Amino acid sequence: MKITTLSDGSWGTALSMLLCQNGHKVTMWGPFPEYLDKMAACRENTQFLPGYKFHENLRLEKDMSAAVADSELILLASPAQYTRRVLEQFKKFFNAERHLLVNVAKGIENGSLLRVSEICADVLGKCSYAVLSGPSHAEEVIKGVPTTVVAASEDENAALKVQATFMKETFRVYTGSDVIGTELGGALKNVMAVAAGIVDGMQLGDNPKAALITRGIAEMSRLGEALGGNPLTFSGLSGIGDLIVTCCSGHSRNRHVGEELGRGKKLDEILTAMGMVVAEGVKTAQSAHALARQTGIECPIINEIYAVLYENKTPGEALKNLMSRPSRPEIDP
Repeated sequence: MKITTLSDGSWGTALSMLLCQNGHKVTMWGPFPEYLDKMAACRENTQFLPGYKFHENLRLEKDMSAAVADSELILLASPAQYTRRVLEQFKKFFNAERHLLVNVAKGIENGSLLRVSEICADVLGKCSYAVLSGPSHAEEVIKGVPTTVVAASEDENAALKVQATFMKETFRVYTGSDVIGTELGGALKNVMAVAAGIVDGMQLGDNPKAALITRGIAEMSRLGEALGGNPLTFSGLSGIGDLIVTCCSGHSRNRHVGEELGRGKKLDEILTAMGMVVAEGVKTAQSAHALARQTGIECPIINEIYAVLYENKTPGEALKNLMSRPSRPEIDP
């Protein structure tokens, strides 16, 4: 199959390499032509995924028209806040009859509060769409570490096609139909990962980390169900699975942001030091906070992380607020 990856970040690179290993011809496009030239010269993504030489079947292309020509599958791997901008460039080349869009970004657009599937519909109209999500760091997928994800689509045939395209011995793909829940699980867990990082940065120990993950998935499920997702989805790979890996892994950019906040650093300082590396949870916290208010769903962790990121609340104050909330049953009657 001819496949185009719209992004030159770590996740897009790792999945492009996986697809090449599966025998597909992959073209990777990126927004910065000069960086594509640099990668083409050294055959390596030195900024986002250094140390791994590109597969011979991976082609780099600066011109989007040439990049998507004859492609059947379009891998959307840009951060969610940039997806609309990329799709606007892609729109003139989009063919609804030919293209299957597979999204691997995990976020909710600020302002519009749209998930990536909704952004695609907004920009492109009716399209064949699937989301690929689950506990999967690029740094481990590129090494061939056993990984399991879910491909969700409202079109069963699309989900099965994604499953067949990506599946390999070290990359197991399940199928699902709950696009809403799968997208929200991937997005909201990034906010929880910031909170987990704060716990680590403050050196609070294992008890609060376990509590955060447990209450975090309950919060994600409540909000996700209110927005149309299946609550059972949040017990699966794109929910609790992705939440665990993002809250616990040293690869997690979102956990890193939280850890630095827990050590007393300011958000601007942290993001400046990260450079071009994007922590989706920082922006998604704004959208998640707005969705919680819009739906009237109680989301204390999301609200406190939003306050730490955007209202200058200290991590210590946020922790105190969470621990001193009125008593209640663990499970709603």
